Amino acid sequence: MLAWALRIPPGDPAFSWATFLLAGIWSAGALASGPLHLGRAHTRAGGPDALPIVQSLALGGLLVVVFALGALVVAQVPALSAQVNAVLDHARVGSLGLIAAIVAVNGIAEELYFRGALYAAIGRRYAVTITTAVYALTTAGTGNPMLVLAAALLGLLTGLQRRVTGGVLGPILTHVIWSSSMLFLLPPILETLA
Repeated sequence: MLAWALRIPPGDPAFSWATFLLAGIWSAGALASGPLHLGRAHTRAGGPDALPIVQSLALGGLLVVVFALGALVVAQVPALSAQVNAVLDHARVGSLGLIAAIVAVNGIAEELYFRGALYAAIGRRYAVTITTAVYALTTAGTGNPMLVLAAALLGLLTGLQRRVTGGVLGPILTHVIWSSSMLFLLPPILETLA
């Protein structure tokens, strides 16, 4: 489904329906698997009373900086920038607000499935490795190596975050912050340096 959705030409209304359907598939699979936990984070005072919000904002911001710096390199390599631009073309041609909603909804759905249901089904010992690999392999179906690299890095970070917090809220926040920021930051970076 992911591969098909990303092969739909930019501007085609079918892209929106396909990506929302994909989010529905991920979410339905995750919710059918059983209860999903939000997770907890330790406070500065050492108590385990907080939701993992501050940590997630910091990790999301760090990931944005790393990918923005990576975009400086990608912009100089035409083969790589073409792969990134192939995805960003959907935002350039379509409604940016709709694409932002698609990015957020799919980020939530992917984390519910990969760092929620799949992570819980695997068991703790190899969950980070296996969920990261499955996420990257799923993304490989798009045929876009830059998306696969992004999935591997994001999957590893959110998998580790899931291990630390014990739930999906942290990975969801980190994913949505990262993907939404990339939607708005990558186009001007790539256009300025091209």
